[in-house]
Amino acid sequence: MRNKKAAGDDDIPAHVLKLLGEVGLKKKAKLNNTIYGTGEWPKDFTEITMIALKKESQPTKCSDHRTISLIAHTAKTIA
Repeated sequence: MRNKKAAGDDDIPAHVLKLLGEVGLKKKAKLNNTIYGTGEWPKDFTEITMIALKKESQPTKCSDHRTISLIAHTAKTIA
């Protein structure tokens, strides 16, 4: 996971997850295994923020935009 990436809806930047160390990594792995084993994603992990960015000079046409999705970094590690 690269630093200086926008945080998702959980407002946790990627560099904070890196600071959790060995204990945090084990807890994150346990969470990932639980989600994978049950097949049930936490509601917070399924929420994203979509942002439309203008590509060209005609902002009234959908084709002149591209979207980015802000997803929680903790959810990205599972997806």
